[in-house]
Amino acid sequence: MQANLPPGLPIVPDGGDWAPFPMSAEDFEAAVSAALERIPADIAKAMDNVAVFIDDDYTPQPGEDPDTVLLGLYEGVPLTERDSWWDAGSLPDRITIYRQPILDICSSREEVIQEVAITVTHEVAHHFGISDERLHELGWG
Repeated sequence: MQANLPPGLPIVPDGGDWAPFPMSAEDFEAAVSAALERIPADIAKAMDNVAVFIDDDYTPQPGEDPDTVLLGLYEGVPLTERDSWWDAGSLPDRITIYRQPILDICSSREEVIQEVAITVTHEVAHHFGISDERLHELGWG
């Protein structure tokens, strides 16, 4: 059964010699850290109350297609939707980068680093209120 990948994701070849790229959790974490460090200083400074996590895989929620595959997920209230009361006891927004789905679509270290950078940028953009539709238009889908 083919997974439901969001539009714009690379297509994983069927059959053949395809194998996910093997990368240790430590190396993957370093790739995520490097992607976060590449965020321009003025943008990073504007990020407010957001935490970044790495998880092995996304678990579809009740009511979601069980074959849903995500590379990353932003959960929270985008900066563009916060009001003056938002800070009063709000938990941090959460960005999660999913390791296994990224490794599953990459065949080299360079591809993993590139896909991590795209995914981190995509999820950070959601923190700033940029929609999936607009990200796809900009090539960050």
